[in-house]
Amino acid sequence: MKTNKQKGYLALAIVSIVWGTTYIAAKVGATHMPGLFVSGVRQFISGVLMAGFFIVRGDAFPAWDEMKKISVQGILLLCIANGLITWSMEYISGGLAAIIVALVPFFTIFFSIQMQKKSKFTLVMLFGLLLGFAGILGIFYDYAGILPGKNFKLGIALALSSTIVWAYGTVYTTGNKGKTHLLFAAGLQMLVAGIVMLIICYSTGKYVNLVNTGTDTWYALLYLIVFGSLISYSAYVFAIRHLSAAKVSVYAYINPIVAIVCGWLLLNEKMTLNVIAGSLVTLLAIYIVNREFKKQQI
Repeated sequence: MKTNKQKGYLALAIVSIVWGTTYIAAKVGATHMPGLFVSGVRQFISGVLMAGFFIVRGDAFPAWDEMKKISVQGILLLCIANGLITWSMEYISGGLAAIIVALVPFFTIFFSIQMQKKSKFTLVMLFGLLLGFAGILGIFYDYAGILPGKNFKLGIALALSSTIVWAYGTVYTTGNKGKTHLLFAAGLQMLVAGIVMLIICYSTGKYVNLVNTGTDTWYALLYLIVFGSLISYSAYVFAIRHLSAAKVSVYAYINPIVAIVCGWLLLNEKMTLNVIAGSLVTLLAIYIVNREFKKQQI
């Protein structure tokens, strides 16, 4: 029988591969609907299905103190972080969004050092950060012509904000492990996040009538619900429960590669030598920083 740690690595493998493909579905959804609405519908339906299963099964609701923590986790990770990254794909490609999200390990390590006080920044980490910055500049070289565009800059800002909040939420989650079944807790996180986002969408007019959307939108939503939330997010929650935040952040090495290749094959997104080289340099930088951080954990 596999130990929880072994299952955690299996869950991490699912997150690393499957989650990378969801950027394409999110891009398709955000092309036809407001991105925040896409995320809200996705999380609400996923939350109803997953939390509903445990409620029907007879599981008791978490105590109020734990429910507050679950709600904060859901708002950080799914409402703010996932909502912003999906919104960003109204303005930038799924592959570029995934590359920006690849910076999660940098911010995860930063928040881990600040919040847990077990490590410190080193010259090697500084080198890795500078190398990562150089890689990002290489990627943006191909987008130089549209960098001044207001919408493009908004998309970048949304994606970067999402990355920072996701990293903070990840570290916060590792330090707040409750007694509720982790999948029930994940379902409640989705439900809370979905409700909050849908309220925001209806209050601001950022919604559409799903009946009038095309089949591409429905397929995108279905893929996001099943593979993005029910499978991948559940796997992420499981991995973060049984592995360290730094280990789990390794998925950020693989997601961008999957997203870029899928975007190139399915949506004709940009795939140039600069994008490839810049992505590899960025991933190398993440590896250097992550390895240095792990040395301090031994």
